[in-house]
Amino acid sequence: MDVGALNRAREYFGQGAWAEAYARLWDADRDSPLESEDLERLAMAAYLVGRDVDSAEVWARAHHASLAAGNPARAARCAFWLGYGLLDKGDLARGGGWIARANRLLCDVGHDCVEQGYLLLPQAIQSLGEGDCDRSYATFGRAADIGERFADHNLVALARHGQGRALIRLGRASEGVVLLDEVMVAATAGELSPIVAGDVYCGVLSACQEIFDVRRAREWTAALTRWCAAQPDLVPYRGQCLIHRAELMRLHGAWPEAMDEARRACERLSVPPGQPGLGAAYYQLGELHRLSGDFTSAEEAYRQAGLWGRNPLPGLALLRLAQSRIDVAAASIRRVLDEAHESRVRSRVLGAYIEIMLAAGDVGAARAGADELWKIAADLGSPFLQAVAADGGGAVLLAEGSPGAALPMLRQAWTAWQEIEARYEAARTRLRIALACRALGDEDGFRMELGAAASVFRALGAGPDLERAAELLRNAGPGAAGGLSVREVQVLRLLATGRTNRAIAVELSISEKTVARHVSNLFVKLGLSSRAAATAYACRHGLA
Repeated sequence: MDVGALNRAREYFGQGAWAEAYARLWDADRDSPLESEDLERLAMAAYLVGRDVDSAEVWARAHHASLAAGNPARAARCAFWLGYGLLDKGDLARGGGWIARANRLLCDVGHDCVEQGYLLLPQAIQSLGEGDCDRSYATFGRAADIGERFADHNLVALARHGQGRALIRLGRASEGVVLLDEVMVAATAGELSPIVAGDVYCGVLSACQEIFDVRRAREWTAALTRWCAAQPDLVPYRGQCLIHRAELMRLHGAWPEAMDEARRACERLSVPPGQPGLGAAYYQLGELHRLSGDFTSAEEAYRQAGLWGRNPLPGLALLRLAQSRIDVAAASIRRVLDEAHESRVRSRVLGAYIEIMLAAGDVGAARAGADELWKIAADLGSPFLQAVAADGGGAVLLAEGSPGAALPMLRQAWTAWQEIEARYEAARTRLRIALACRALGDEDGFRMELGAAASVFRALGAGPDLERAAELLRNAGPGAAGGLSVREVQVLRLLATGRTNRAIAVELSISEKTVARHVSNLFVKLGLSSRAAATAYACRHGLA
């Protein structure tokens, strides 16, 4: 064995030069089999540069080398890391087998050791998955105590992270995020191994998504990105983590980067096949294709999402709406909302539900959805959900014929979107503000707000929204919508509020027969066949 070459490999490992460490340790092992400690270094370096299969094989060798050296505790730790990685990839049988082996080995260890704390983590994770959050929190706490006693920062971080997730599930989100922030401070300060830092970061992103805390996710993403930049060989983001990052990038308007992350997630979660999260990765692809107007690719991505276990709604329903298949969209979104019982799950559907119900002309259902969403947002205290609720509430007020009441609510939503840097959502709300201005007779305000929204849609590549903004601008004149006369526009606006012909006649001081003639004419001009369809048209074109 070339001792000098092996020492240089160890130095590269200590410096965080993972690619060089992996290559040199691999060469050294090929010349002469490494001992257990160096095998562990090789297994970690392989994982950090994305060689997951090599990493698993070397962890198994390190386990057997530790057994042969008479060190069952170290063998148990190798078995833990191997099993932990397999479980994360969805290989439950092999992963569970290695964790079981590690537990059996520790039964033969006659003294207290830090590995006992590591092996509490799978138990705590299982309890969390089964919904026993109190038990999970307590088990994570025992693991943290062991980590503190042995001064093992990695174990403490993993355990505190788990406690934070459990507190969030227990409805104690404010306490939970304090623990998550503490763990991320350690990760970005370089106090943890890169493997653990990447693991807890992915978990924190998932937790932020769970409680709609976009601002916190953005801050920690920026901090960890700076930390990763100092380790260019590192492959820090795995499949599940890439999904969360893609969603965050989409929200902040970095759509090309989000598309790249989502595609990478699909690739990494496809090998080996059947990994959890593959459906979610395809769903993110579907969302990005839909927003950019590539409906064919969106359809295929949503199909793949469903194939791999991720319900493609509400995205697929919004795609049907964009394709003007309003009845199909309405049926789908009603079904998925009826099947959702937990408030957090319903909150992810209600925004789309409101939009589709308004397009379908069912203003009453949209109002009920907006009221429910507002209550959930108030209970959870999430700025993101409050913005969704304010936007939906403003849209309903517009459809109900109350633009004066809608305008302050929409401006509240726009401000909230700006604060969390949600560019697309802010532009969509600004388009509604333009419609409220037009309904109030403020033509300058209408054109200014619509132009600002259109500029964002153009920059993002949001084709369908840009097309809608252009259509609204073309129809900006009071009598230009669909070729309708001024009086026909007036009749359509009143019809969209649910008024009967008689009530419209009284409102406009004309005869009921004249109203019927105007209704018939506008149906012909717009190619409509029912009052519900006319209401939907009015809502889509800001005439309600």
